[in-house]
Amino acid sequence: MRAAAQDEDERTRPRGRWRMLPWAIVALWVAVIAIAGPSAGRLGDVQVNRAVDYLPASADSTQVAEIQDTLPGGESTDLVLVYHRDGGLTAADRATAARQTAGVAGAHTLTAPPRAVPSEDGTTLMYPVSTTEPGQDDEARTAFVDDVRERVKGDGGLDVEVGGPGALNVDAQKVYGSLGGPLLYTTVAVVAILLILIYRSPLLWLVPLVVAGVADALSMAVVHGLNRGFDVTVTGQSSAVMTILVFGAGTDYALLLVSRYREELTRVARPHEAMAAALRGCGPAVVASSATVAAGLLCLLAADLTSSRGMGPIAAVGVLCALLAMLTLLPAVLVLLGRRVFWPLVPVYGSEPKRRRSLFAAMGGSAGRRPVAVLVTGGVLLGALSLGAFNLPGDLKQEDSFTSRPDSVAAMTTLADAYPGRSSQPITVLAPTDRAGAALAKARTTEGVASAERGRSGGGWTELSVVAEARPESAGERDTIHALREGLDGSHVGGPGAQQMDLETASSRDLGIVVPLVLLSVLLILIVLLRSLVAPLLLVAAVVAVWGAALGIGGLLFEPVLGLEGTDPGLPLLTFVFLVALGVDYGIFLMHRVREEARRGAEPTEAALTALRTTGGVIASAGLVLAATFAVLTNMPLTSLVEMGFVIAVGVLLDTFLVRTYLVTSASVALQRKMWWPGALSRPPAAPAPREPELVGTP
Repeated sequence: MRAAAQDEDERTRPRGRWRMLPWAIVALWVAVIAIAGPSAGRLGDVQVNRAVDYLPASADSTQVAEIQDTLPGGESTDLVLVYHRDGGLTAADRATAARQTAGVAGAHTLTAPPRAVPSEDGTTLMYPVSTTEPGQDDEARTAFVDDVRERVKGDGGLDVEVGGPGALNVDAQKVYGSLGGPLLYTTVAVVAILLILIYRSPLLWLVPLVVAGVADALSMAVVHGLNRGFDVTVTGQSSAVMTILVFGAGTDYALLLVSRYREELTRVARPHEAMAAALRGCGPAVVASSATVAAGLLCLLAADLTSSRGMGPIAAVGVLCALLAMLTLLPAVLVLLGRRVFWPLVPVYGSEPKRRRSLFAAMGGSAGRRPVAVLVTGGVLLGALSLGAFNLPGDLKQEDSFTSRPDSVAAMTTLADAYPGRSSQPITVLAPTDRAGAALAKARTTEGVASAERGRSGGGWTELSVVAEARPESAGERDTIHALREGLDGSHVGGPGAQQMDLETASSRDLGIVVPLVLLSVLLILIVLLRSLVAPLLLVAAVVAVWGAALGIGGLLFEPVLGLEGTDPGLPLLTFVFLVALGVDYGIFLMHRVREEARRGAEPTEAALTALRTTGGVIASAGLVLAATFAVLTNMPLTSLVEMGFVIAVGVLLDTFLVRTYLVTSASVALQRKMWWPGALSRPPAAPAPREPELVGTP
């Protein structure tokens, strides 16, 4: 027995350089993270989350913000102090308001003394407050708003709220700044629970999770470097999506690799040789799929919106860092831990895998019996769900952009009710100083304008503060902004309402440019990978149908069920890019195996059903993990993230359990070899040449 044990040790022990290679890879990663760690920790310092930071540089409202930075004092912080009592303000309330606003004016340098604007019904006092004291420093601006909120407080039924664009921006930045910790912890917890259920091992689940965490740290450091070296815009939204992609896509790659590694361990004695075989088997598909995802995401560089343009390389960095970690660090750690990492379900060399009744074999069989009927039914279902997109709520307003209502949004609601004929959110006009007088007169006579006042001047520009009659972000305010832009030649019109209009315009433009670019780039990559034209067209059509259906489900649920009052303008574009890229990702996994079976000589039906039976389980697990990680966004306090997480999670589930299982498999069965046209696999194998009869007895 001792001799047998020694033989087993000799058979499984790594030889020569293989013994040190895993240790060298781990040591290299430790060094990389030690160097990258400080940069990763500073990523939050370079995030920008103001509405104007999302807009293209050419937008009129962006020009206003940039010119304001050059005026005396720099960018202004505009607040509105709101005092409200339901039954009507008392004399004591008015005295309190006067005392507190005077305290604010005494503690800070304001552009003008606070002046009370009473509502007609006597329930509300509004004090516009503006200062250039914080300048462009976000921390100083936050400190100013916090100090004002500390100084103005109500009691005894008197409600005091601090609103206005400055307060709204500070509240938004606080929400984005608070996302990092909860998002990371929730994502890790969700992935950990799913991996424990999938692997049923007390140790194995921890390995890909730790490796994903290392990849996340590396991606944050790389993105910080992109920001410092190439001025790539980093927002709270793009940082959140990058973390989701690192853990979601990285865990998907780990599931595929570990599944193949477990399979090879039953055929190969030494773990390092089994890992090499696993990497040769699934590595090309993983690399190809991640490259396709990254290429699709990089198409966002063509977007006009600064936030979307920055999202492309940031998300691509997350995917590529996850790929790098899962194909280097994960294999090294698994080899070092050996077979025992799979305990208690340790794969034994020479054993046969247990034959279990496969759910995916049964599903594939049902799709294979009536492929055309399954295709038609699935297509009709996806088309019907897509109609729900017409029920999506209108464009998202600032007051509806939070799932829980901060103080600034509460102030906007109070002002809208108390001042129905006056906007509480000024429109900012920047006019050339030599024409400022004429511009002011023209603004005052523009339809829909309640008042207009002259402000600061500097650098050849003069600031005009225009108050519209209509409430903020209403159709009336939009008409007023349009009229000002058309009537004030040579001037720029900005402010929160104008920024929202420019955001919607840029989003529509980006949708028309980026969508065709993504489709074309993904299609070309698939044609090269699959050596076919029909299969890539089918996969692309399938993921587009999934996107439409997921968006339609969102339209059916957002407002009636989830209570979301608007749709983020960037939702269609971002969800399209992610669902097409990630959906094609799974398509590559499946079709790579179909192609592999076909090259071995399997008939088209057999190849499709075998591929589904062998890869269906791991693709389903990967889809569940990816959907769950994006579903984490639905628990965030921002409506845009909730909507994005919901649509992508639903789309991934549709793609995993309907399109990959039924529609692609049915199409493969129905089209047979035409699936691979015009490639070599579309042609029947050549019949073997008949053997010439042997001439027996010939001298």
